[in-house]
Amino acid sequence: MKNNIDWNFDNSYSRLSDAFKEKIDPVAVEKPELVVINENLAKDLNLDFSRIDKNELAALFAGNILPDGSDSIAQAYAGHQFGHFTMLGDGRAVLIGEHLTADNKRYDIQFKGSGKTSFSRNGDGRAGLGPMLREFIISEAMHNLNIPSTRSLAVAKTGEKIMRENPLQGAVLTRVASSHIRVGTFQYIAAREKKDELEVLFNYVIQRHYPELKDSKNKALSLLIKLMDKQIDLVVNWMRVGFIHGVMNTDNMTISGETIDYGPCAFMDIYDPKTVFSSIDQFGRYAYCNQPNITKWNLARFAECLIPLIDNDKSEAIKTATEIIDSFGDKYEEKWMNMMRNKLGLLGKEKEDKILILDLLTFMHEKKIDYTNTFCHLMNLGPKINILHEDKNFSNWKDRWKERLKTYNNTQEKYDKLMKAFNPVVIPRNHKVEEVLSEADNNNLKPLESLLKILRDPYNKNHNIVEYQIVPITDKVYQTFCGT
Repeated sequence: MKNNIDWNFDNSYSRLSDAFKEKIDPVAVEKPELVVINENLAKDLNLDFSRIDKNELAALFAGNILPDGSDSIAQAYAGHQFGHFTMLGDGRAVLIGEHLTADNKRYDIQFKGSGKTSFSRNGDGRAGLGPMLREFIISEAMHNLNIPSTRSLAVAKTGEKIMRENPLQGAVLTRVASSHIRVGTFQYIAAREKKDELEVLFNYVIQRHYPELKDSKNKALSLLIKLMDKQIDLVVNWMRVGFIHGVMNTDNMTISGETIDYGPCAFMDIYDPKTVFSSIDQFGRYAYCNQPNITKWNLARFAECLIPLIDNDKSEAIKTATEIIDSFGDKYEEKWMNMMRNKLGLLGKEKEDKILILDLLTFMHEKKIDYTNTFCHLMNLGPKINILHEDKNFSNWKDRWKERLKTYNNTQEKYDKLMKAFNPVVIPRNHKVEEVLSEADNNNLKPLESLLKILRDPYNKNHNIVEYQIVPITDKVYQTFCGT
């Protein structure tokens, strides 16, 4: 299969010791059937599936056959899940290998929903069609929103039923990532209290992801700073588009800075900073407004892992790492402010900008207005929102905004361009995603194809876009589920 598809595997992580992984193959399924394949991503990976029989592709993406050069493993990691430390690992996924593209970029190829491993605990190791298609949709949307993300190459049905609250069609997702190394990976190794293993992981990460740090005076501190900057950029992007991850455990924070794990995630419609979609987040730990603070908390857990590598003097290492973590707030505030200025088309910096921004957000919250469509309204690209045409307070705010737009030699051409680059006109609306998943469960994939087409061009107002912008009026609270 390698020769026909052009796989180019070099499996560096599987060459690490058994402390980091378990050698295991996917569990074969009864009746594999290909549901969707991401041709755009395949092209980016220099993979050609056109010469492969559909049944063979189904067998591949369901895990029944493995490509030449693969070396499948389940990775070990730990995590603070809702604040509680747990030893974990790939309980329903196997990394089949690392594929190198023509320009020597390295990508993990992982099967998710591929059966039990030694890390499964009491789980069945399987995944449902709906959750796997949800990850396919949302990860593709995030990529096209220009937000660092793992991606989805394919979804295949297994021909088997899995039991959750109700029986579901089984499925396997092929996930592509710069790597699957997590903060939780470092936590797992640190918990073993073997400095040599920690050094192996640390040096591997430097070599694979951050070779520019190899000559740093203190590589561990440099890595902490680098990851903090990456994660701040990431969460600011989430806030920009109203994305709520839903399960920001430390095992879901990647060292590469990519968004990972699209289980109980969703995009906010009506603006409310306390919005929570996850059915298991009963106290709002991972609410929209809490995502920056949780990012800081997770980074502090990463810093704890690095203490033995920062300084031989533990107290000095803790002091230095704490100083870095304490700088999170100011860094985040600056990047968030710059992001909001961009969303509003504002050039330069004025001391009144924060008040202008917060006044808009407060108004949106009080009046229960859609987050994405408000900015579309300001660009004259959204569906009509009556209150924004009728409310005097908003009219006054808009006058202040227009006056601010005039500063720093700003022009309509400049601020239009800036706003259109930072404000999507479409996002994966929750009701649309659910409609698509329901139809797919009944073997109708046309709505999925239509939605993906729209989401791959989220910053342009194309024809037939209005139905993907309108939010239905409902009193029903939208909930998402982790799928395990």
